[in-house]
Amino acid sequence: MEKNVINTDLTGKVAVVTGAGGVLCSAFAKVLARAGAKVALLDLNEEAAQGFADQIVAEGGVAKAYKCNVLDKDNCYAVADAVEADLGKCDILINGAGGNNPRATTDKEYFEVGDIDGDTKSFFDLETKGVEFVFNLNFIGTLLPTQAFARQMVGREGCNILNISSMNAYTPLTKIPAYSGAKAAISNFTQWLAVHFSKVGIRVNAIAPGFFSTKQNAKLLYNEDGTPTARTGKILAATPMGRFGDTEKELAGAVLFLLNNEAASFITGVCIPIDGGFSAYSGV
Repeated sequence: MEKNVINTDLTGKVAVVTGAGGVLCSAFAKVLARAGAKVALLDLNEEAAQGFADQIVAEGGVAKAYKCNVLDKDNCYAVADAVEADLGKCDILINGAGGNNPRATTDKEYFEVGDIDGDTKSFFDLETKGVEFVFNLNFIGTLLPTQAFARQMVGREGCNILNISSMNAYTPLTKIPAYSGAKAAISNFTQWLAVHFSKVGIRVNAIAPGFFSTKQNAKLLYNEDGTPTARTGKILAATPMGRFGDTEKELAGAVLFLLNNEAASFITGVCIPIDGGFSAYSGV
């Protein structure tokens, strides 16, 4: 009986995950390890990455944590060399490092007359350094690790790069223009990389997570008494499935599918929304 190609087997593969000290990317690292990959968990917060690496090892997997600054090219290259020495050449790269910053966020959804001189942080009060930081963290923080690790992939069939885009890339969410713009750039960059590396054995795709409830965003989604915030109400009203996604279960399937060199062998340059229908809903 032929193997079900959806059951992704990554035995012998070396997978690198940036941002692996966070909730989503640590979950990706665990999924890859359970599929048989040797996983390098990269994060500026090495202690957090080490904690998740220890969990993988406790489950019987192979994992090692590395401190990595995705905005420092020399550091990315040094870490790539260390991963190759410890685990082997990189077969899979998940570019998960990213995030937003309050300095690049407005207080209100809509600008109103008087906001310029008021106490509200408006569009005109966004800090240049804050906007640069958010864009660089998401875009440059994807470009540099790709430069560092794709060197090890070139000319080796079956290698994969998976970028993490967002719902923001389709329609920008209110208040966060820099983050929305950066994620749109990630989707575009994914297509560019897919074409650029198409002749040397590397597929490049992305996922665009919708809204997932995690410990990191719990305070944004729920009040202290457990009731949903106003923003949560708006999110769920715009999500046809009417709920948040499950990080452990509902991102793993798309990740493993796109990394499966049998099931997804002719798929490159795509960005798959995992959003409960959010991107498909017009609001009416």
